Amino acid sequence: MNTRSMIFTLYGDYISHYGSKIWVGSLIRLLSEFGHNDQSVRAAISRMNKQGWVQSEKIGNKSYYSLTDRGQRRIDEAGKRIFKLMPEKWDGLWRIFMYNIPEEIRNVRDELRKELVWSGFGTLSNSCWISANDLEKQVFDLIEKYEIGDYVDFFISQYTGPHENIRLVEKSWNLEEINAKYQDFISEYSQKYIIDKNKIQKGNKTDAECFVERTKLVHEYRKFLFVDPGLPEELLPEKWLGNHAASLFSDYYKELAEPASRFFESVFQEGNELKNKDQEYNVLTHPYIVE
Repeated sequence: MNTRSMIFTLYGDYISHYGSKIWVGSLIRLLSEFGHNDQSVRAAISRMNKQGWVQSEKIGNKSYYSLTDRGQRRIDEAGKRIFKLMPEKWDGLWRIFMYNIPEEIRNVRDELRKELVWSGFGTLSNSCWISANDLEKQVFDLIEKYEIGDYVDFFISQYTGPHENIRLVEKSWNLEEINAKYQDFISEYSQKYIIDKNKIQKGNKTDAECFVERTKLVHEYRKFLFVDPGLPEELLPEKWLGNHAASLFSDYYKELAEPASRFFESVFQEGNELKNKDQEYNVLTHPYIVE
């Protein structure tokens, strides 16, 4: 688990509910639980600062890092997808994004592809990307971000044949491969969940250990953002394991939530303001959870 990726996980699952700002000393302390050292944390947060995900602020002799607007948008989008525990109903429309980006700015094209995959688009054909989800805002944010308005077109339409909608799904995504990844997740974490639930109930698992396990759980589960397009229920195969994995994730997350949050607050209270905590935030009813 690389340091930068872990920092994103901590911002999404903890720091964003506490004012989205943290003293770097607290960040170093939290990440030391995973074996990350002072130098790697400072290098990673500095890189995130240069990339525009976080911004730095000096208060006295302490450095603080908070999410930028761009960083907060990414965290919000990721959170809503991670904690969307059931597929949405489909409006029957396809979002089609096409581009013809010149070779001289192929680095922009490469970055755009990564963003499209992350948002849940699939490739129907070369330079033609589709999604069954309402991603209009994300698309126009990307067009503005990469200044590619002259090279792209975006459509919202219905598919009228000659095949069924499922044919588009089969051409654009490998659902069998994604299902296999969900099976691996279920096989590993169902056993861990039973063991940890038993330990917590018997008082044999510390708050720090629960913090580590909950963070690892979210970190592992959020990898599905990069492979699962989050298709609506009508377009999923009959034996889809994503729902089972989501249910397991939710149960395990809630089992670890209270002791994990106690540990986070015990570290966060030194050098930070606990009063910045979102008073509506409840660790057992995550604001993004949709069941």
